Amino acid sequence: MISNINDVIGLFYPRICGGCDAHLRKHEQNVCINCLQRLPKTYYWDYKENPIEQLFWGKIKVDAACGFLHFGKDSTVQQLMHRFKYKSKTGIGHELGRQFAIILRDNQWFIDVDVIVPIPLHPSKQLRRGYNQSDYFAEGISEVYDVPARSHAMIRMVATDSQTRKSRFDRSENVEEVFRISDVDAIRGKNVLLVDDVVTTGATLEAAGNRLLEAGAAKLYIAVIAVG
Repeated sequence: MISNINDVIGLFYPRICGGCDAHLRKHEQNVCINCLQRLPKTYYWDYKENPIEQLFWGKIKVDAACGFLHFGKDSTVQQLMHRFKYKSKTGIGHELGRQFAIILRDNQWFIDVDVIVPIPLHPSKQLRRGYNQSDYFAEGISEVYDVPARSHAMIRMVATDSQTRKSRFDRSENVEEVFRISDVDAIRGKNVLLVDDVVTTGATLEAAGNRLLEAGAAKLYIAVIAVG
């Protein structure tokens, strides 16, 4: 009976892959298996010192950092990210987080993480968008690692200008005093995994990571969906 009801619902609200618009099979969630297999993975989990970790050398103490996918213009990754961030297709972020976490866990990354903290949006931007995309990415990772995601542990105090077309120095200055820890007890003495959707220069993650370390984080890990 339930199966029949789901079939009827599917006629009016078809489950579509966020990457290729194909109809999803019953066992697929948000992104079809074909897209997942073809996505341009970084394989940074196989690196001893990967390019994301190198972004933070000499700037902030990061115990380990990793990214899932390469971001390319007019690519499936760009389409997934656009729908995830701007079209309310939040399940895409959850599924990408879950798939990434399975790979990370199987390769013994972040095995002692205690808490996951997504990069927050400024309240004004979150109100306009209706959600913070990084929350859903964090929830997907949380599901696999079975550790809590604390979306309110950090808040964004300033609605920064777009980071696009800024120099590395300008980006750093633009986010230097942006973040504040709102739940120190969730951070102090914990191994924290800081997550975001896309990394370019790393300035935003650096600023947020500094706040976590200042709040007493024992270890700082970083994970992102895409590398720009």
